[in-house]
Amino acid sequence: MQWRIGTIGFSYPDWQKIFFPPNVRPGEYLASYSTFFDCVELDTTFHATPAPERIAKWANAVSNNFVFCVKTPRQVTHDGPVAFAVPPMRYFLRSLRPMQQSNKLGPILLQFPPGFTAQELPNLETLLKGLPTNFRYAVEFRHASWETQATLDLLKRHRIAWVAGDYGVDPFPIHVTTDFLYVRFIGIHKQFDSYDRERIDMTDRLIWWHEQIMNAAKEIPPTAVYAFVNNDYAGHAPATADRFAQAVGLPPKIPVQAVPQQTMF
Repeated sequence: MQWRIGTIGFSYPDWQKIFFPPNVRPGEYLASYSTFFDCVELDTTFHATPAPERIAKWANAVSNNFVFCVKTPRQVTHDGPVAFAVPPMRYFLRSLRPMQQSNKLGPILLQFPPGFTAQELPNLETLLKGLPTNFRYAVEFRHASWETQATLDLLKRHRIAWVAGDYGVDPFPIHVTTDFLYVRFIGIHKQFDSYDRERIDMTDRLIWWHEQIMNAAKEIPPTAVYAFVNNDYAGHAPATADRFAQAVGLPPKIPVQAVPQQTMF
């Protein structure tokens, strides 16, 4: 089982001189980030479909073993009827070809809004049926009504992962619906005024998540686990991602001198 652990986004000014070396310029953030982590969840794509040239620039900035998990634009998941979102979704996927052709594209995240309920299941099925099968997908639901066997069956039919999420209160649980798992450590939105250090020690919770993942893996052993940390989870996503990597038994991803704030709460 391969562990892919990284952060949600990579371009944060608060990381300058804390995670990024002092001489690294904003245009070099991704290349610098990739020397520590082998994956990232791109959230900037949520706002609009980027030009293929920009996708190619990102792909060329990282090594061959690096993987991007890309968030679907809101035009597909938030702004209109989901049943009619196949054309913009296909347009978005075409823009990702430079990543796909270089084998640097991981699962594509479709995150639906909190008000998106299971009444939309038929419309969601219409969207999923229209997705090209040469990509892998992960779906994040944020409404409890989706916790049904019908949802499990739908995602299993399409080999799509059900995203487990930790928003700082009651976590959205793990469900095994395909051959990989996808976990997002989000936290409470804007609970910190800056993202230059960890403010909360989440070690115990991260160990709990590792236990949940390993228990889920007994059902259908996954080929990979994708786990991404947001700044709002503990205050400084790179340090917390590194903390989770160590919780699952991986060596530290970041030299201790690069994140002296890890033990400061």
